[in-house]
Parts: sequence; structure tokens; C-alpha cells
Amino acid sequence: MSGHSKWSTIKRKKGAADAKRGVIFTRLSKDITLAAREGGGSIEMNPALRLAVKKAKTSNMPSANIERAIKKGTGELPGIKYENFEYEGYGPHSVAILIEVMTDNKNRTLPEIRSIMTKNGGNLGESGCVNWMFEKKGIFTIKTDVINEDRLMEILEDANVEDIIFDDYLFEIIVLSDDFKSISNIFDDNQIEYDGEISLVPQNLVQLNLEEANQVVKLLENIENHEDVQKVHTNFQIK
Repeated sequence: MSGHSKWSTIKRKKGAADAKRGVIFTRLSKDITLAAREGGGSIEMNPALRLAVKKAKTSNMPSANIERAIKKGTGELPGIKYENFEYEGYGPHSVAILIEVMTDNKNRTLPEIRSIMTKNGGNLGESGCVNWMFEKKGIFTIKTDVINEDRLMEILEDANVEDIIFDDYLFEIIVLSDDFKSISNIFDDNQIEYDGEISLVPQNLVQLNLEEANQVVKLLENIENHEDVQKVHTNFQIK
């Protein structure tokens, strides 16, 4: 789990840079549209949509854009039809990489992702080559200035939580994906500000030194810069 946490830290550090890129609203819109398509357009009844909208508002996405993305998901508005795909492969030092994309043109996206992988020391593999190395989990993060450890343990006392990882700045709560909605409701009922998502957590970790890790991070950043990429999962840990 600590490897996942360290990669989360790396992603948090580059979050500000992501916000400067023009792809951020496109990615957020896709997240909202997908959440509405899969769980309905009610923010109150759809935790995934609620979190997607929250992220969009945090990034100062206009309310009109948010509403439009929801209506595209529910079918109330016509729009581009997106499809979801997973691409799997390996990066430098045999690190497993699983890429979630949402695209309106698979024939464009696949060769572009393949090119990014090849140019940065990686390669795409066959479907299923690394998927088995990951487990689907619910991941919540809460800033330590929002809640203290004792209070967090108190409100989660009867909840089905697998693990809690924390540092000076964040609590990271790991739950089964099936429990994501119920844990979201606990935080909402207690008016706790949090971020959360269903993610893929590696079962085993590849140990890398800092120089090796930087090579992998360079590849991951280039992948994440692609506008069709929604999430990237990997399995390395910095020694």
C-alpha cells in the first residue's frame, strides 16, 4: 500500500501543473459524463458523480459546463459518444502500467499511446498482461487539518475499512470498491471534506531507486498529458 501512497504523492505534486494544461476541463467533463451515464444524473444519489462535480468545481470549471456534461451522460443532450478502454504494458525496469482511456476515436488514441510508451522506454502488451497484478479498491484522501486521527477512527469505527495510511498532510483510507458508496455517505453525513475514487491498487511492488523511479515518472507524466487518458496505474515503490 505504501507504494500506492508514494505514487499518489507524486501525482499530488504535479497536480498544479495539470491545472495549467488545456486538457484539464476535457478530462473533468469526461469524468462527469461517464459518472452520469453509469449512475444517473442525481448528485445526491450518485457518489461518483458527486465527486466528479466536486473536482470540477475545485478546478473552477463553469457551472454551465458541468450541467452540460451531466446532461450528455444522461442522454438529455446530444454529444460525442465516448468509449472506455484499458491499455496495458510495461515501463522501464519492468514496471507494470495500466492506462484507462476515454476516447471518441480508438484508432487515433491507441497508436498515440503506443508511441508515447515506446519513446519513453516502455511498451504496450496484450490485454490482460498486467491487469491481474491490480485489485480494485476505493481510495479516500482527507487532509490532516480537516480531521484528527482520533475523530477519523471514531467515525470509521463500524465501517469496513481495509487500511489507513497517513503522513503529516493526508490520511489515505483504503476500502473495498463495493463499500465506496457507504464510506462516502459516512464522510458526507459528518460533513468531512474528502477526495475519493475507485482505483486499482497493486498487489505487489517493484522496488526502484530514485534515478530509476524518475525514468518511470517521466513516462507516466507523458502518458497523463494525453487528453484521452483518464487514469494511470502502476506498481513501483521508491526505495
